[in-house]
Amino acid sequence: MTMTLTQQIITIAMVVFGTMATRFLPFLLFPANRTTPLYVQYLGRVLPPAVLGLLVIYCFKDVTFTAGTFGIPELIGVTVVAVLHLWKRNMMLSMAAGTVVYMVLVQAVFS
Repeated sequence: MTMTLTQQIITIAMVVFGTMATRFLPFLLFPANRTTPLYVQYLGRVLPPAVLGLLVIYCFKDVTFTAGTFGIPELIGVTVVAVLHLWKRNMMLSMAAGTVVYMVLVQAVFS
């Protein structure tokens, strides 16, 4: 099913409005001349570790530790990410290296 020109224009306008609202709303709600509310400061402290924990749980949700590769490629990949991040403190390097190591393991070593 294709959209009419009017539907396409409305869709694009709504996407533009949604994008602009999410970009400008924080500056309107929390101007630079006022202190940031305590609950926003609290969320800024607790959400990053919570999201990281959620991502780790999501990463291991389908891993079977009792069959197949026993989760070895996943554990090696996570170990590479953790060690590289603690050593170099470079998020992009640690994620990229962990992904490459994991993909090599599942494609070539544990295939």
